[in-house]
Amino acid sequence: AARAATASRRLALSGLALAAIGAVAASGKAIIVKLAYRHGIDAMSLLALRMLVAFPFFVAMGLWAARRSSRTLSLREWLQVAGLGFTGYYLSSYLDFLGLAYISATLERLILYLSPTLVMLIALVVLGQRPSRQQLLALAVSYGGVLLAFGHDIAFDGRRTLIGSALVFAGALSYAIYLFGSGQVVARIGALRLTAYASGIASVLCVGQYLLTRPASGLLAFPAPVYWLSLLNGTLCTVLPVLAIMIGVKRIGPALAAQVSMLGPVSTIVLSVWLLAEPMGLWQSAGTALVLAGVLLVGRSAGRGR
Repeated sequence: AARAATASRRLALSGLALAAIGAVAASGKAIIVKLAYRHGIDAMSLLALRMLVAFPFFVAMGLWAARRSSRTLSLREWLQVAGLGFTGYYLSSYLDFLGLAYISATLERLILYLSPTLVMLIALVVLGQRPSRQQLLALAVSYGGVLLAFGHDIAFDGRRTLIGSALVFAGALSYAIYLFGSGQVVARIGALRLTAYASGIASVLCVGQYLLTRPASGLLAFPAPVYWLSLLNGTLCTVLPVLAIMIGVKRIGPALAAQVSMLGPVSTIVLSVWLLAEPMGLWQSAGTALVLAGVLLVGRSAGRGR
């Protein structure tokens, strides 16, 4: 019994560690994007480079997952996966990269953390699932926090803050649609298979968008730091979080993993102040605290619902 308890504790601790690593690694994407923008690259090119790096890993993940399952996907399921890849990994990423050209990494991360509340609103509209009082409180607290940080930034650069925030919010909504839709099909397809296939399709869309609008030789014309940053973006901030969070969720459950993910905006703030020299004032700190409190309330509510 003691051995079983020790093994269970180790499994839980490793799950917590993996969820934390995934949250921190994913949050580093905004920092890398902001650093790359200093070298004159645009959102479309940067996204294409990122997905070119990540694509072989997604192919390998997809092949491995397919070998573990004898079940083949139907045409309807392939269409669902394609739709999820478009909304969750292509459109949301593209809008997010566009928005980061206008706003701080800290504000971007706070807006993205509205996704759980957006999923709740989508469930209300599509399924008629009325939110509980705790969920409504989480909604008010989260949006209040973003408004605080947004109000601080818009006072300094109104037009750019408005444009960037709108783009990132649209990206957060697109990702929330993916989260809602994936919840409907993941049980049939499997989490790893769905993630690998959807991400692979998104990679093709990102690179295809670039090739349809610009010559392929353009991807070879950027300064060396852009390629090093894209390598980190595609591996450390794209593939690693997908695997780490997925395994973490399997070991500790989605509710606890969601609470651990609150490390994301905190690490973004630390990195943005350290590497980007972005200012961090009282209003931004208060806004961050409120967003984290809202995410915590959503996670607790989800845990009770289970």
